Amino acid sequence: SGARINISEGNCPERIVTITGPTDAIFKAFAMIAYKFEEDITNSMSNSTATSKPPVTLRLVVPASQCGSLIGKGGSKIKEIRESTGAQVQVAGDMLPNSTERAVTISGTPDAIIQCVKQICVVMLESPPKGATIPYRPKPASTPVIFAGGQAYTIQGQYAIPHPDQLTKLHQLAMQQTPFTPLGQTTPAFPGEKLPLHSSEEAQNLMGQSSGLDASPPASTHELTIPNDLIGCIIGRQGTKINEIRQMSGAQIKIANATEGSSERQITITGTPANISLAQYLINAR
Repeated sequence: SGARINISEGNCPERIVTITGPTDAIFKAFAMIAYKFEEDITNSMSNSTATSKPPVTLRLVVPASQCGSLIGKGGSKIKEIRESTGAQVQVAGDMLPNSTERAVTISGTPDAIIQCVKQICVVMLESPPKGATIPYRPKPASTPVIFAGGQAYTIQGQYAIPHPDQLTKLHQLAMQQTPFTPLGQTTPAFPGEKLPLHSSEEAQNLMGQSSGLDASPPASTHELTIPNDLIGCIIGRQGTKINEIRQMSGAQIKIANATEGSSERQITITGTPANISLAQYLINAR
């Protein structure tokens, strides 16, 4: 492509790929990356039961001071980019941890993504960042921890393993100190800490479970109850979050309709033990 490409340090669940050069070189590099991602999706579809092909998804890291120009007045610019390229574009509301940058998620066909990146580059050239930018640096991976019923579990392979006592004690202490009350009976590790999971492949690597090991472990079903007032943040706008969780975990997730007089909703998760534990983890994290 003729672009300079730098990839950040390993041993993190995410790494940052920085592409520098004239816009032409950047588009070429992005085109090659988008087609590479599509190839990976196609390969992983060949031994999966999924019928519809998931879109290619890229997350760009953009200085927060440039996000306003990207969104445009009343969302006009982002709407124009979506309509003219056919790609889905979402700008995160919050900055990435310890930085002044925000994530911009693009998904669609490789061609739509390349057109979309083109237009984003144009906006970024027209409106340079204001002030100093503190770049986002991913943190090294730590094993995900789930807290349920006052007990801490870590995920190893396909199973949640009760965690050593000190973590559970720490958690109970933290619960007394912070304004967070246990949600239902589960709270994510350190409320407010987002665990970046990108593709189901990365999610599976993070879970230490490779999809190639067992072609089809037996499917099972798990039920959760969630308070009504939290169901919205799990479903997301027009179902975006729940669809993301379904795609990432590979599990089927059904949310029961609200029943009169009940303050809770039933969620049924079906899939392999690994899919279920990942879906549960993502729901808890939400």
